[in-house]
Amino acid sequence: MERIGIVGLPNSGKSSLFNALTGGSAVVASHPFSTTETSVGIAQVYDHRLIALAEMSASRKVVSATIEFADQAGLVAGASGGEGLGNKFLAGIREVDAICLMLRAFEDENVVGDTDPVADLETLELELVLADATTVSNNLEKRRRAAKGDKSLLGEVEALDVVDKILQEGIALWRVDVAPEHLAALGSFCLLTAKRAFAVVNISDAQLDDADAIVAPVAAAFGGPASNNAGEVLAVSVQLEAEAAQLDAAGKAELLEGLGLGEGALPRVTRAAYALLGRSTFLTTGEQESRAWTFRTGAKAPECAGVIHSDLQRGFIRAECIRWDELLELGSWSKAKDAGKLRVEGKDYVVQDGDTLEIRFNV
Repeated sequence: MERIGIVGLPNSGKSSLFNALTGGSAVVASHPFSTTETSVGIAQVYDHRLIALAEMSASRKVVSATIEFADQAGLVAGASGGEGLGNKFLAGIREVDAICLMLRAFEDENVVGDTDPVADLETLELELVLADATTVSNNLEKRRRAAKGDKSLLGEVEALDVVDKILQEGIALWRVDVAPEHLAALGSFCLLTAKRAFAVVNISDAQLDDADAIVAPVAAAFGGPASNNAGEVLAVSVQLEAEAAQLDAAGKAELLEGLGLGEGALPRVTRAAYALLGRSTFLTTGEQESRAWTFRTGAKAPECAGVIHSDLQRGFIRAECIRWDELLELGSWSKAKDAGKLRVEGKDYVVQDGDTLEIRFNV
């Protein structure tokens, strides 16, 4: 399961976003450091395709994809040097797959803190860069000396040398195209800015109509040089989302629709995270169960079969496949089969996001 760390300055709305996404109960307060421990929660990823197929099949059980979120303690300027919760914070985010940078734009006289999301971005990036620079400098010379007797470490030394130059210039690694082999060589160091990252700008309900204008300068500041590790910038009214999360499904849909928020934050944040992490979704459906499965984008059919169970990958014969919307239009799997619309795909088929599959195997 993918794990996303929510990172932000105190009072940026981290815990409120966490609660909105996971239905959790992380402490929310208007003073700094109300979050001192990492809260972890699992979000059920709403997928309208899955719901539609489950209704079509009259499935007894519906299983959504899931994604894990971690609400980290607030970061402050100087954290890399021990300010605030310092190393405790930094240690917590070394364990995540991707980082969600929480940036504050909302104004509230009862909540202390600045409301400049670009300034928030600069502070967060600087602290993470300084932490990475310390990690690299502490290990570079040690590895260089060790490599004199162990040539297998030369690749690691080369990679450390490359990223050290970038970090010393104050540049986050997600802003540049570091060679994949260098990133792979540095995996054991858990460098923070080598992780994939996207940003959420926390706006108030009064700013909803100005969301695009608020996001634009943040996206420009975050974009920088092209890099596969820097992702989307989203505007989210976290307070409204947190309130909606407390309602039942019908009440939530009504509130979000009435405010013009559409499907809400979770699908948008999840899509941004999946795109960044290179994850896609295929579906299975039937009377017993309809289910969403996440897989590595670009994976072939046997690998996707293995997401369901290792036996399916080991004994893979073929996959019967149809796009979810085409299946929905035809009305059932049997009708699609009778109409000759099911494609028979072999081991070389690259599964697409939104494919509905039935795996044939023998072990």
